[in-house]
Amino acid sequence: MVARKDPVRIRKGKAMADPKGFLTTPREEWPRRPVEERVRDWNEVYVPGALLPIISRQANRCMDCGVPFCHDACPLGNLIPEWNGLVSREDWRAASDRLHATNNFPEFTGRLCPAPCEAGCVLAINQPAVTIKNVEVAIADRAWEEGFAPPRAPERLSGRTVAVVGSGPAGLAAAQQLTRAGHTVAVYERADRIGGLLRYGIPAFKMEKRHLDRRLEQMRAEGTRFRTSTTVGKDVGAEELRARHDAMVIATGATAWRELDVPGRGLAGIQQAMEYLPLADRVCEGDLEVSPLSAAGKHVVIVGGGDTGADCLGTAVREGAASVTQLDIYPQPEAERDADSEPWPTYPKIYRLSAAHEEARDLRTAPAADADARLFAASTLRFTGDANGHVRALHLVEVDERRRPLPDSGRTLPADLVLLALGFSGPDRADGLINQLGLALDARGTIARDEGFATNVPGVYAAGDAARGQSLIVWAIAEGRSVAAAVDRRLTGGASRLPAPIGPYDRPMKV
Repeated sequence: MVARKDPVRIRKGKAMADPKGFLTTPREEWPRRPVEERVRDWNEVYVPGALLPIISRQANRCMDCGVPFCHDACPLGNLIPEWNGLVSREDWRAASDRLHATNNFPEFTGRLCPAPCEAGCVLAINQPAVTIKNVEVAIADRAWEEGFAPPRAPERLSGRTVAVVGSGPAGLAAAQQLTRAGHTVAVYERADRIGGLLRYGIPAFKMEKRHLDRRLEQMRAEGTRFRTSTTVGKDVGAEELRARHDAMVIATGATAWRELDVPGRGLAGIQQAMEYLPLADRVCEGDLEVSPLSAAGKHVVIVGGGDTGADCLGTAVREGAASVTQLDIYPQPEAERDADSEPWPTYPKIYRLSAAHEEARDLRTAPAADADARLFAASTLRFTGDANGHVRALHLVEVDERRRPLPDSGRTLPADLVLLALGFSGPDRADGLINQLGLALDARGTIARDEGFATNVPGVYAAGDAARGQSLIVWAIAEGRSVAAAVDRRLTGGASRLPAPIGPYDRPMKV
C-alpha cells in the first residue's frame, strides 16, 4: 500500500496532481501588495505569506502531460510535473530535491524569469497556464525555511583550480557546480560585491538582496572563493590569471550598452539605464543616502520598452518622480496570442502589465489617469535642452510596423531625466580581458566558442551573455551548469559527474 492523500494518485511510480484539478481550480497568482503601499518602500511587491496557502491547489492544476512541453520551454529542463505533484502532496523536501536537481538558484528564477515554461504549458493551449513560476519560488523559499538546502561541500578535492570571471548567474552557477565537483574555484568580480546584475541592476522590489546573500553564504561554506573589486585585465592580468589556474571561465555578461544616436544626445541628464539602476541598488545597500541620479521631482522619460525599462520605471516611481513615460518603438501587442504568427508553445509577445507599469498609472503621465505609462510605436527624434546644457524635452514621432514615421504624429514630452534602456550588444572590451587573452569574437561581437563552450584559447571557456548574447537569467544558469560540465570533463580527463542540460547551439537564442 502507498500512503497518500487524495486527490493525489500514483501512476508509474510517480506522484500525480489531481487529474481534474485543471478543470475545477482557476488560476490564482501570488497577489501583489497595494500600489500605494509598495511604492513607499523597496521591498518585494508581493504580499508576504500569501503564496503558501494557495500553492498546493495551484500545483494540482498540473495535468502531468504525456509530453510535458514545459520541459522543452525551460532551458534548464526543470522537472516541472514531478515537483508539481510533490507540492500537491505537500512533500516539500522531495519537491526541493527535484527542483535543485536542475536549477542551482530557483529563488532567483522564481522571481526574475519571465516563465517561458508557462507559455509552453499544455494547459495554455486554451486555458490559463499552471502557475509554474509561483510553485517554483514557493518550493525554493520553503527549502530555505526548512533547511532543505544545506551546503554541499565536496567529499574530496581534485587538486585542480578554476578561475571564473564574472559573478552573475552564469558565473555563480558554473562556480557552484565546479566547487561541488571537487575543484578549487575562485570567482573574480570587478564590483565591490558579488552578484553582477543580480546585485547592481535588478531592483530590490523585484528581488530582495537577502536571497542573493543567503545563496552566497552557502557557496562560501561549500568552498567557493570570491575576489571582489578585481577587474581582470586591469587589477590582475588576464594571461597571469590563466597561467595560475587549470581552467578559466569567462562569464562577464553582455554589458556593452546600445546607444541612441540622435541630435541632443550629449545633453546632461541623459543616462544609460545601467548607470541609473545600480545607484538605486546602492541606496538600498546603505552605501548612499540618495542617488546622484535620483528621479525625485523630475519628469522622466525612458527610451526602451523591455524589462530594463520597466525596472527604471518602478525605480523612478519610488524615488518620487513628477512623471514617468516609457517609450516602446514596437506597436502595442494584442491581449491574446496570435495562433498563426506565434503558435503554442512558443513564447508569445502579448500585452503584459508588470508591477512597475501598474504603479506608474498613479502618476497620471498619460492622457487618462488609468492609462498605461507606455507610449507604443514611438520613436525618438531628438532632445532639446536649456541654456545650461541640460535636457528639458524629448521630441518623438509615431511609427508604423516598419518603423516609418507617420505624418502629423510629432509630439514633445517634458524630460528632466532621460534613461536609455536599449539593450546590450555584447561583452565590455574596455577592461582589456578579451584583447589580452586574444579571444575571437563572432559576427555579433560576442565571444566565439565551440559546442563544448571552449574558446579559441586553450583552457579558456565562455558562458552566459558574454558568449550567448543578451538573454534570460534561466539561460545564464543553464549555460553556467553546462560549461561547468565541459570544464570538469577536461580536468578529469573523462566523463563528468555534472549534468549538462544544454550545449550552446542546442536551441536558437532567446532574448
